[in-house]
Amino acid sequence: METSGVEVNKKNIKEGQAEILLASEKVFYNPVQEFNRDLSIAVLSIFTEDYKSEQIARNLKKDKKVCENVFQDASGNNSEVPIIILEALSATGLRSIRYAKEVPNITKIVANDISKQAVETIQANIVHNNVEKLVETSHDDACMIMYKHKLPLKRFAAIDLDPYGCPSIFLDSAVQSIQDGGLLLVTATDMAVLAGNSPETCYSKYGAISLKTKCCHEMALRILLQCIESHANRYSRYIVPLLSISADFYIRVFVKIYSGAIHCKKTTSKLSMAYHCVGCDNITLQSMGGFKPNPSEKNPQQTKSYLPSGPPVNEFCQHCNQKHHLGGPIWSAPIHDEVFVSRILTHVQNNPQLFNTSKRIHGVLSMVREELETPLYYTLDKLFGRVHLETMPMLIMRSAILNAGYKVSYSHASKLSVKTSAPSHLIWDIVRTWAKTHPPKAAKLEADPVARFLLQQDIQNHIDLSERPDANPISRRDGQLRFQLNPAPHWGPGSRAVVNVGDEKISKAIRNQNKNIKRKQAEKREHSPTDEETRKKINNDNETTVV
Repeated sequence: METSGVEVNKKNIKEGQAEILLASEKVFYNPVQEFNRDLSIAVLSIFTEDYKSEQIARNLKKDKKVCENVFQDASGNNSEVPIIILEALSATGLRSIRYAKEVPNITKIVANDISKQAVETIQANIVHNNVEKLVETSHDDACMIMYKHKLPLKRFAAIDLDPYGCPSIFLDSAVQSIQDGGLLLVTATDMAVLAGNSPETCYSKYGAISLKTKCCHEMALRILLQCIESHANRYSRYIVPLLSISADFYIRVFVKIYSGAIHCKKTTSKLSMAYHCVGCDNITLQSMGGFKPNPSEKNPQQTKSYLPSGPPVNEFCQHCNQKHHLGGPIWSAPIHDEVFVSRILTHVQNNPQLFNTSKRIHGVLSMVREELETPLYYTLDKLFGRVHLETMPMLIMRSAILNAGYKVSYSHASKLSVKTSAPSHLIWDIVRTWAKTHPPKAAKLEADPVARFLLQQDIQNHIDLSERPDANPISRRDGQLRFQLNPAPHWGPGSRAVVNVGDEKISKAIRNQNKNIKRKQAEKREHSPTDEETRKKINNDNETTVV
């Protein structure tokens, strides 16, 4: 387990190369997000190099004389391309100051907050860290400052949105105020909504119905990506995901924004509806669109869009004979860029001293690089628990899938995940084969008709459960830190606008413990009468009844 490298006392916080002074307890700071900040710095370090190269190449293509107009940035370095970053919800300014000190090629950072007190704290921290030439403060509503930068010449190269809760209210302004090829970094911490606890609320916030499944964390990532894409499409723009992470209590996505109406037409082929079986938890995706070859003499590679026929499932599930719930739409295209992830991984490996959470970044990105592009995943505990079986060892399950000729990987979002290109009937055949040597208790099977129906189906595929060496992925074999354990008490999103550090921090769980029971007891308890005559009458009545 990797612990946080944050040093905290009542007056300052040290993280990375930044030191933050706390003038008030009402300014939000959460050390839990150090991994988030470290990863963002690593991503931006690679992105700024790519962005400069892309912009120079684009300018050269438009006009070869453009690059003669050299931009003089605030640090005194010559740069053909200005790289301006907006942190729309800055709070203490820690993230912006770390960007200024640790990310190369930056021209300017705008640290914005709607709280005047927060802006004063940010300004003091900027001076304290000697980054006045790179970081400037802004006291404005996050949406308004982005709307003010909609014009192409005023747009930001990168925008970081790390709100408390749902980010969707900021997305409309964000997708309009970012340069072509710019980077949008978005965090969402309302995981209960995204993970299926409130499908109606999820639809109202993100435009998609969430499903309560074991793969809910990847589902949350894909719901957020389709939400960003839908906002971008309204302005003839589209996204290219570079990295999508589920960690701790939040999700974090890094996407590039580009313009092009013709590319927006391809969005339907990147989105799918999800049919979720209520019995066996199997999910079947239905693409919302597709493209098929339509060659011509002038363009042999020409394609034509089409609408798929559906639904892809019958009224009842083919595996367990139960009904389906409908969810989505979700992003069903790739959620990572493997080449980009590899470059981040190399950067972190070459500079471990720059990141306190370097071991965790290395472990998570190694898993991400190994992940299949296949959407969603199974989990061992759900698969075998559904039919009351002893859980099969992970390496045997992975070996069985490989022996059948299909690919398999973990998901970084779950320790017991099985992400595979194999069809669902093969997975259930593996479960049925395991049941022959590890049968469930007869009483449990008798009481559960769904489990009984699942296990009674014929095995249609030859299943080989012999273990093979390549079933153990490199990240697991090397003992990398793939899944972070909670390193401290009250490890969570914290409360709004509170410095979530120190011994005086009271856990919300402890504060609200048994609150409903206490309330009901208070309602039932007989209260003492306030009226003096009523109290005397009760006392007299009590005295007369004594024998």
